[in-house]
Amino acid sequence: MNIVTLHSFHLIGIVVRTTNENGQSGIDIPELWKQFWSKNILSAITNRIDNSVYSVYSDYEKDYTKPYTTMLGCRVDNLDAIPEGLTGKTFPGGSYQVFNVKGRLSDNIVFQEWQKIWTSDIERAYTADFEVYGDKAQNPDNAEVDIFVAV
Repeated sequence: MNIVTLHSFHLIGIVVRTTNENGQSGIDIPELWKQFWSKNILSAITNRIDNSVYSVYSDYEKDYTKPYTTMLGCRVDNLDAIPEGLTGKTFPGGSYQVFNVKGRLSDNIVFQEWQKIWTSDIERAYTADFEVYGDKAQNPDNAEVDIFVAV
């Protein structure tokens, strides 16, 4: 089990409120990704720390079975300059269990890992969980994505 302690961090990006009920997140989250790339959100975030894209799940109504907020964006040093139409948010630090998935993104490797996490006995904090799509995720046929689950 790989547990790390992280400091709080700032993110700027786009958000959607969704739920896993009735497969709604399977519609909303891919649409958010489509919007992120089609509207070139990455380049709009001029004060980003790097080009890694974060997919953060927060504001849980209860747990993964109830509504939550998904944010796609990039880490920034501060929230002093939030571009129009985007959202800035600070996420708490804390302890996270890290999962590393490797393979083809089109094979839904990240979603499959989440399904394992949902049915595991991990004592989750439900503060903010996130995926990091960094340099190792650039080749969609041989990607590596880290998933951080707050514990």
